[in-house]
Amino acid sequence: MRQLMSGNEALARGAWEAGVRVAAAYPGTPSTELLEALAAYPGVDTGWSPNEKVALEVASGAAIAGARALAAMKHVGVNVAADPLLTLAYTGVNAGLVLVSADDPGMHSSQNEQDNRHYARFAKVPMLEPADSQEAYALVSVAFDLSEQFDTPVLLRVTTRLSHGKGIVATGERAELPLRPYAKDPAKYVMVPANARLRRQALSGRLAQLEAFAEGFALNTVEPGGDVGVIVAGIPYQYVKEAFGSRVSVFKLTMTWPLPIESLRRWAAGLRAVYVVEELGPVVAEELLAAGIPVRPSGLPHAGELTPAAMRTALGPEAGLERSQPARVPAVVPARPPVMCPGCPHRGVFYVLGRLECAVTGDIGCYTLGYAAPLEAMDTCVCMGASISVGAGFARAWAAQGQRPVVAVIGDSTFFHSGITALMDAVHNGGALVTVVLDNRTTGMTGHQDNPGTGCNLKGESVPRVEIDAVAKAVGVRHVAKVDPHDLAGTEAALKAAIAHGGVAVVVAESPCALLRGGERRHPRRVLVECAACSLCAGLGCPALHREGEEAPAIDPALCAGCGTCAALCPFGAIAGGEV
Repeated sequence: MRQLMSGNEALARGAWEAGVRVAAAYPGTPSTELLEALAAYPGVDTGWSPNEKVALEVASGAAIAGARALAAMKHVGVNVAADPLLTLAYTGVNAGLVLVSADDPGMHSSQNEQDNRHYARFAKVPMLEPADSQEAYALVSVAFDLSEQFDTPVLLRVTTRLSHGKGIVATGERAELPLRPYAKDPAKYVMVPANARLRRQALSGRLAQLEAFAEGFALNTVEPGGDVGVIVAGIPYQYVKEAFGSRVSVFKLTMTWPLPIESLRRWAAGLRAVYVVEELGPVVAEELLAAGIPVRPSGLPHAGELTPAAMRTALGPEAGLERSQPARVPAVVPARPPVMCPGCPHRGVFYVLGRLECAVTGDIGCYTLGYAAPLEAMDTCVCMGASISVGAGFARAWAAQGQRPVVAVIGDSTFFHSGITALMDAVHNGGALVTVVLDNRTTGMTGHQDNPGTGCNLKGESVPRVEIDAVAKAVGVRHVAKVDPHDLAGTEAALKAAIAHGGVAVVVAESPCALLRGGERRHPRRVLVECAACSLCAGLGCPALHREGEEAPAIDPALCAGCGTCAALCPFGAIAGGEV
């Protein structure tokens, strides 16, 4: 059967056909849709984990027990999962274990731009990179086979352009594989130092075998062309073909670690010049230069996504190739700055925080937009869970110095991901820190996935709901409050009381995401004639509110969610409506 599939959908289909039995992930763009697509297939136990480390550990346990297993995450998630990943390279896996890493060149939805090819070399595990949806589908099965052949985790690296781009995929049927036998083997799976030293030697032997295997790997292919050669892998292969067609010879890598060094050396020897085209950094180029293969500098940028135009500009003149200019179609795209949705429950919290003269340490989620104008209520944002840890550092640095209060802001999913340990640290080491948990009952930024606080799992089944206020009390927080963030006066009072507490305090701002299906639907608000055009409501930054010149603001009924935050703010009572 031939189907139009995104890269994520193709990966899911390939995993299902390859007989995967267990799959775990933490949602993160651009990898999220993989697990959602896989959950729709029968015979696979899928579930969201509270973070990527847990997801990989769940998958590894299933693999060691004999079931093919997959873990999926975005590139920064591999940082969180690196602890088990590097040790699993020592222990081996029994049944196939595939880790899908979705990198984000250009940082479309990420706080950094990292190249996870380094993880394959770092962990000494093989890496495969598909160039389109069909290859993504096919390489999952190859990855599972490699994992079992060499008893190792396999990294399958994709990028945003592949994960979300679509292509035709010819699919097949599922292979129903029996569980591989499991035998208790502490020397292999219990990584105390004495065992780990022996497994380190086994890892070196396996790497030598993988290097020999890479030399004959059939999916590394050569496409003859001119006397200028290009070595490329993944999505950049498409850019090379679009820019140069058959005018260059191409060595297309599908296994990017370990590299087929001797095969590349023989191929390069017959060419006038050889370039490496790679996104984000010269990982392959450095390996080839270290091996004495004379590749030339490509002149391509080491940041952001590549494009066919970048290929022509950098490689065309230097390689002596005629540079063809594609037809350009002028396009005017209206500006669409990122902004919290109408009715977003986070808006009221940031509005209040912006007026409390406090330092606000932020976190990863749609609420990170609280940094932007007109709210401008965030001082830092580093990584998942860092709001509480960084806030604790602020508080301890400013202790007894008469500085501003410190408030950490974190979402419910991020709190479960890596905020709980940071909160325990704050309690254990002391200091005056207020943590606001923005509980909108979903993992909002990645498309409304469930988490331990939603009371539902990926399969749609009801499960016990973890109560955030109960967790806070359990780790020793003595001042815990709940508030409706649309109630601005109540939110301000709760935050002031938490700050006045003088120690570690938690405020749970609890209100469902405005986009959740089945939520309470209210009529749009409207501005009455009593409006004094004071513009106070404009400070909320709600896209449903607009104003031209000196006129009174208006509310777009097509956008307004009827949340009432603007009405709670208006000192003249000039905003009405919102009844259910």
